[in-house]
Amino acid sequence: MKEITLETKISELLSDYPGMKETLIAINPKFKKLNNPVLRRTLARVASVKQAAIVGGMDPLDLLNRLRESVGQPPVDAASSSAAIPNGPQEKPAWISAEPAATLDANALLDDGETPLAEANKALRRIGEGEFIALHSDFKPEPLIEEFQKAGREVYCEQKGENAFVTYVRKRGK
Repeated sequence: MKEITLETKISELLSDYPGMKETLIAINPKFKKLNNPVLRRTLARVASVKQAAIVGGMDPLDLLNRLRESVGQPPVDAASSSAAIPNGPQEKPAWISAEPAATLDANALLDDGETPLAEANKALRRIGEGEFIALHSDFKPEPLIEEFQKAGREVYCEQKGENAFVTYVRKRGK
């Protein structure tokens, strides 16, 4: 079996290790979203262990070592790992002071069998340059944030409550 690292994709864990979905859910109840087949087919392909930890509100190194322990791999220490959480606190951008051109609910989309990334990209195609969308979720959507950033979008995520996040995604002009 492959060594589990912070960069290992959740979909790889689920296919390489029988019972891993149940292990993840036992480690953190927020991972119950893995019971959703849409999430497993889409976000699990792009989400790494590190990103899943952030979504679950966990220390990435803690999740990594608990997963490694569950399959008989030795733990790793912080010195040999790049477990730092990306995207630390940053100032809220001025462009967020306006109203979003579109608002999406990631949880409702997942419940309806839709993919938040695809729906957000559709909304971004419909809006004008410099406008932005707001994506509400009950978790920090770290895999989506990274996908938006890779696509050259401006992104800011704000925690509004214990289980309430709003991710703002701005369409840049060319």
